[in-house]
Amino acid sequence: MQLAEPHLDIKRQELAKKYARLMRRLSFVELALVGALLLVLVFGGVSARMSYFLSFPQPWASALYFVILAVGLGIIIMPLTYYQGFILPRRYGLSNQKLGAWLTDRAKASALGFLLGLAVVILLYWLLDRFPDIWWLWAGILLLLLSLLLTWLTPTLLLPIFFKLEPLDDVELKQRLMNLAKRAQAQIVGMFTMDLSSKGTTANAMLAGLGKTRSIILSDTLLQQYTAEEVEVILAHELGHHIHRDIPKLIAVQAAMVLLAFYLSGLVLRASLVPFGFQGIADVAAFPLLFLSLAAFGLIVTPLINAYSRYVEGSADEAALELTANPRAFVTAMTRLTDQNLTVADPSRWVEILFYDHPPYTKRVGLAHRYNLKTY
Repeated sequence: MQLAEPHLDIKRQELAKKYARLMRRLSFVELALVGALLLVLVFGGVSARMSYFLSFPQPWASALYFVILAVGLGIIIMPLTYYQGFILPRRYGLSNQKLGAWLTDRAKASALGFLLGLAVVILLYWLLDRFPDIWWLWAGILLLLLSLLLTWLTPTLLLPIFFKLEPLDDVELKQRLMNLAKRAQAQIVGMFTMDLSSKGTTANAMLAGLGKTRSIILSDTLLQQYTAEEVEVILAHELGHHIHRDIPKLIAVQAAMVLLAFYLSGLVLRASLVPFGFQGIADVAAFPLLFLSLAAFGLIVTPLINAYSRYVEGSADEAALELTANPRAFVTAMTRLTDQNLTVADPSRWVEILFYDHPPYTKRVGLAHRYNLKTY
């Protein structure tokens, strides 16, 4: 039995390509600005001169450096953040937020990011100062624990900061999705609706939290515009991650990458002691060099992490098809999501390799067609 060919909106695809190009270019500009500032601080001797005014014990010297750097960077990239985060999404119909609401969300996100960043800096430099030989190991372990804590808190603390969550009130759909979760042998403690329509026009679904906080969260835009079969197959993809134990695997991969990043950054810090005249790897003057090293490592390994993520997401698509045995709903759901979320359906190979952490639309639909041929 042949699946009906999907019909993507050609005009939406044209918009998606323009939007994606603009966002990539703006990301490169932001990366260049941040990188240039860090390079000037290190190689221009600015950081060394700043360290004379930060003659406090560690980790407080680096904490103050972080505050100065965060505020300075925030001011420098503020116009870019405004254009990228507010102007473009509204221009392309992805956001319906007013400026005041957007600024409120930005303030919340910035405050949360600032506090987390400050905590990480204090932790890192406390370890660098007291355990200079194995700081990278303890830092990796503690950041792994922090990541697990944040994942656990996502549905109960983090998401409610930005969105209103309410229990799903569609009894029939709720029972359908609970039956799906049982088939996937996933323990779910709650099922909620998220008021995404208050901010934008995109649609989303997620399986958030860990253990006693694991919850199904569906955007109201998804519930309003998709059939029950389409919602089921979208959630089945999320449950596919549970079936394959992808979350522990991804956490393990990220932990390994963080450990390697810290270890290599430690080598860079040690190699810089003589050329830059740093007093030790915990010298506050070396603060921007540490983060420049971490950022460079992140850029190098991002394509590898994306490749692994695409593999994991493709496996979750396979699980969704197996769980629902409904390739038709899978194709229509992917088509709707691609149009609604303004996603490029068939990016170039290099764009996919460098930027995509999910398989592109054409490959996901191709998977559904192969499943359909196999089962019929």
